[in-house]
Amino acid sequence: MQTILGSGGIIGNLLAQELRTYTSKIRLVSRQPKVINSDDELFPANLLDLEQTQNALNGSSIAYLTIGFPYKSRVWQEAWPKVMNNVLKVCSEQNIKLVFFDNVYMYDAHHMGHMTESTPILPISRKGKVRAQIADMLMEATAKKKLNALIARSADFYGPSTPLKSIITEMVFKPLSKGKTAKWLGNSHSPHSFTYTPDAGKATALLGNTPDAFNQVWHLPTASNPPSGKEWIHMVAKEMAVSPNYQIIPKWIFNISEIFVPFMKELNEMLYQYEQPYIFDSKKFEELFFFKPTSYLEGIRRIIKQDYTAKVSQKDDLLY
Repeated sequence: MQTILGSGGIIGNLLAQELRTYTSKIRLVSRQPKVINSDDELFPANLLDLEQTQNALNGSSIAYLTIGFPYKSRVWQEAWPKVMNNVLKVCSEQNIKLVFFDNVYMYDAHHMGHMTESTPILPISRKGKVRAQIADMLMEATAKKKLNALIARSADFYGPSTPLKSIITEMVFKPLSKGKTAKWLGNSHSPHSFTYTPDAGKATALLGNTPDAFNQVWHLPTASNPPSGKEWIHMVAKEMAVSPNYQIIPKWIFNISEIFVPFMKELNEMLYQYEQPYIFDSKKFEELFFFKPTSYLEGIRRIIKQDYTAKVSQKDDLLY
């Protein structure tokens, strides 16, 4: 049995599909799990509760922690350490391998221009400090040989049907598809890596089913030579055959708006990632598994074909 803790999100759903390559026994765990494959086992549970976590993991050989909490520092500070502690405890007691799907918030802000698995950990944001804390909890447990675990780390997301958590979907794809002006944060001339979500799902399943991959950190496959913000916008606009109009959201807007809009405060502390080159290196994974990440242009074309072409066709039909 391979169990996904925190199913229902884009990564959990893609992972469930990819795991069919390795097993027919897949358990999906969340507060309200929904079937991805026809024979998935659904297990409602709250991972903040130790007993429910134990029950959810009973009989599992591999667990994938892909849970997502609301984008609020206070929630992360309260919930993440509890969940990680519960999952580590149960996995160690039941001899379950653990794969933790992570991000790059904990990396030193001065090293964003070339992020590898050995990039220094020195978070400057509240959410980054939480991420550093829980990653340290996991690696400490593996160092003490309490369990076998690995961290699968991703850059920012982009991909078909990506939920609202994808900034590039909300700021670029959606407005351009409606003929509106795209937006960008920080410096539009700085390159910015994005991990294509289908690649992330495939790679996470592969890592979980590769015994030698455990007890280390992995960067999930992400195309090299990322476009700048301006180049992202122009590439998407060209493929949509629309004008690449865009505007930069200045930092002062965040400084003022965060007083009235809590989400702006949450996003403001992460703006440093858009004010400088953000380049994610996944050569370690690519070279070991002979995996070529989806190119940015191909990723953009697939997203438009799946998420936007049908909508445009429907609008055209209304004209006749």
